[in-house]
Amino acid sequence: MRRRTSPRRTATSKPQSIGPIQTFEVDGLTHEAKGVARFQGKVTFIEGALPGETVEAQVNKAGRNFDEAVLVNIIEPSVYRVEPSCQQFNVCGGCSFQHLADEQQLNAKADWLQGQLRNLITTQELEQLSDKPMGYRRRARIAIELKKGRMALGFRGKASKEIISIDQCVVLAPNLQSIFLSLKLALLENDLAGVLGHVELLEDTKGVSVLFRLTSSISDELKNAWEDWAEKEQVALYWQAPKAGKAEVAPEKMRYYDLVDLRLKYHPQDFIQVNATMNQKMVAQAMSWLSPSKQDVVLDLFCGVGNFSLPLAQHAQSVIGVEVQETMVEAARENARVNGLDNLSFVAADLTKPVNNELFKQTITKVLLDPPRAGAFEFLDSIIKIGPTQILYVSCNASTLARDAEYLVAKGYRVLRVSLMDMFPQTSHVETMMLLQKKK
Repeated sequence: MRRRTSPRRTATSKPQSIGPIQTFEVDGLTHEAKGVARFQGKVTFIEGALPGETVEAQVNKAGRNFDEAVLVNIIEPSVYRVEPSCQQFNVCGGCSFQHLADEQQLNAKADWLQGQLRNLITTQELEQLSDKPMGYRRRARIAIELKKGRMALGFRGKASKEIISIDQCVVLAPNLQSIFLSLKLALLENDLAGVLGHVELLEDTKGVSVLFRLTSSISDELKNAWEDWAEKEQVALYWQAPKAGKAEVAPEKMRYYDLVDLRLKYHPQDFIQVNATMNQKMVAQAMSWLSPSKQDVVLDLFCGVGNFSLPLAQHAQSVIGVEVQETMVEAARENARVNGLDNLSFVAADLTKPVNNELFKQTITKVLLDPPRAGAFEFLDSIIKIGPTQILYVSCNASTLARDAEYLVAKGYRVLRVSLMDMFPQTSHVETMMLLQKKK
């Protein structure tokens, strides 16, 4: 655990306040890591304050139902307050929980998730899956800006479009932290920064890569200089041309990551889970909970390049994967072929729209879905029509999970297990896994 801090008596620069300095007793924490207090019966949200603290703050945004305030002084700190590992924590929008001890971060997320799923589970039913709290991100999109000859390279600020320039990011995987510093120094020495929309850093089993999204064309000389830099740093370099939707990548230049005894290839801009260790744990938990057997035909919705499909196929009779992006479907098919799995089929389909009935010709026994933040409400009636015995729902948005799960429960399913998966320590993001069983 990081070193605990003594009370801090000074504050960083704050937005202009509209109210006087007042004393608050903080008794709660929002999902965005804002302290919750009450003043004369009115709820006030205080950025940076923690439950159990006595603080001084100024209201800078008054509303009818609640106020928002900026922290001025911590009179009595929480016993769970720690010194943030990042010097830019107070201004950078990347992390929101670095001032809270790791165990309490999990507790805060569990309390919030319990509230979201209050109509479905009790506190005792919520399981947890977690791993290391720092150095876990294998992918990052880095913002860049040139202003008055000065370069800013980093992330957007808290509730701001301003780019906070950083020298390191403690949640990045160590190899990405190293390449970030080398990249920043190199960008300061030539003209590439002026024609970059953003930079993408990535680490997988193949190694480290850097992708430049160009806003205008560059000379061969400049491009060759960067190819030399990449060779020196032993990283792969990709270029996304101006106005192109994706970087052009030759088949032999595709990325890959290992998942136990499987190898999954993908385009460097395809979606993969950013926390490699937690992805391994998540997939293992999914296999344990769903327990596919040779009697099962499993439907994997929003399957991507096969992160769940391929492990399922190692145990099930057959697996059908559905994904909206044709390029990812092609990658999933190639992954099945390379890994010697011939009991998979993949379909390109938009699951927000009616799906071809060919999908339902087989008797599907189990369904796994891992939708985007919007959830899968449009496809729920199709799942109900299929009538699987079990549904494993992996969610990155607890509010849409709650909506979808409540609908499934109303249509004849019951919740068996729920797990909070801490994919993004130091942030407010929560991933959830829920197993539902068809009632007899």
